[in-house]
Amino acid sequence: MTRAIMWFRRDLRLTDNPALVRALAEHTDVVPVFVVDPNLLKNSGDPRVAYMCDALNALDDSMGRALVYRHGDPVDVIVALAHEVGADDVYVARDFAPYGRRRDAEVGLRLRELGKRLHGVGSPYAVDPGVVTKDDGLSYSVYTPYSKRWLANGWPAPLDAPKDPQWHGAPSVPCEGPPIRPEISFALPPCNEEDVHDQWNEYRLRGVDGLDGYADRRNDPSVNGSSRLSAALRWGIVHPRQLLADLVPDPSHNVYRNELAWRDFYADVMFRFPDTGWKNLNRKLDGLVHDEGPIAEERFAAWCRGETGYPIVDAGMRELVQTGWMHNRVRMIVASFLVKDLHLPWQWGAKFFMKHLVDGDIASNSHGWQWTAGTGTDAAPYFRVFNPMLQGERYDPAGEYVRRFVPELASLPSSLIHAPHDVKRKGAGVPIGYVAPIVDHSVERDEALARYKAMGAEGT
Repeated sequence: MTRAIMWFRRDLRLTDNPALVRALAEHTDVVPVFVVDPNLLKNSGDPRVAYMCDALNALDDSMGRALVYRHGDPVDVIVALAHEVGADDVYVARDFAPYGRRRDAEVGLRLRELGKRLHGVGSPYAVDPGVVTKDDGLSYSVYTPYSKRWLANGWPAPLDAPKDPQWHGAPSVPCEGPPIRPEISFALPPCNEEDVHDQWNEYRLRGVDGLDGYADRRNDPSVNGSSRLSAALRWGIVHPRQLLADLVPDPSHNVYRNELAWRDFYADVMFRFPDTGWKNLNRKLDGLVHDEGPIAEERFAAWCRGETGYPIVDAGMRELVQTGWMHNRVRMIVASFLVKDLHLPWQWGAKFFMKHLVDGDIASNSHGWQWTAGTGTDAAPYFRVFNPMLQGERYDPAGEYVRRFVPELASLPSSLIHAPHDVKRKGAGVPIGYVAPIVDHSVERDEALARYKAMGAEGT
């Protein structure tokens, strides 16, 4: 008899789990474990931890309550568990984030010293970071050429769930119990494999109101135009391979495929530049002047509360706090407002997002913020300053999204709802209960451009 450990992390599923398939193929039985890492918990917001707890409970149900929970530093926990259960092999999905790489290197070293092995098999990505390169072996720093090579590279077909896996887990192996689930005030998205795949299939088969209309509807925050699978992808309840396998040659399917490529691209950039989770990729902009002091801090607090006086911005921030999610188009709008209207560091916004997002992922979050801030992968981004009023009128023309999250404006006509303060419009005026704009967008746009130009941003 041979025994292995399957260390679950960001792959909380049984289907299409290459590490699990290999562990079961090479050993008689497998100890399934999840390590509750205090280092990760302290850096995670309550919505993300709550979703993780629900996903772990669903995974545990799917394996007959055999999942073993252990608490502590994974380096110590995994090495001790391997000795305890007599396992010579530990299987994991490879982690390409900075902390995960350091942790796994140490676990692998400690296991090797005991004559045991850590096997990295698969990853959370369709194409692993570091795989997509130019002909000369160098990596890409711009998305479009990366995406073409990414698509040409391809990915394996999804794997079936293992049949009748032989678990050697709880209660035979002592279990320290799951992490404490934070109390949150809103419902979370589906978190077990069956429900997540039902959600995907419902969206995929909905016709032009779903996946087939994604290209036309994905930028409209007032409709259910996206699959809403970002949290399930974050925790590996579904793998991108499984979604890609269902896509066909079609304009909307192609756009959806491109969004999955963005996810892999940002992971690839962070793999090559590990400090870009919180530092500028473009270090030439490190000297960009940001506002500071009590006024800057109060404006940041107003942004966090959704009280900037710009309705599409306020709707987005309230959606985030009230639901743990924000529409992707609106994420770009609120980010642009923070860094280019309020002149605040993108890191402030990125940290607030990570505190509240159910789908918080450091590579996608930080590099999405850097794309908007002009410090990241975009080739010439300094002049892109989103006008929040025009963005609202273009992508929420009827004002339905704003009315949903900013009820103070619900009675306004569509002609006013995105700029109730604009005195040039008939009937304009800030409604009782709402706030006047905390800054003048046209003034701050010019100021932002001046600051970027002072850094020589034209040549970046």
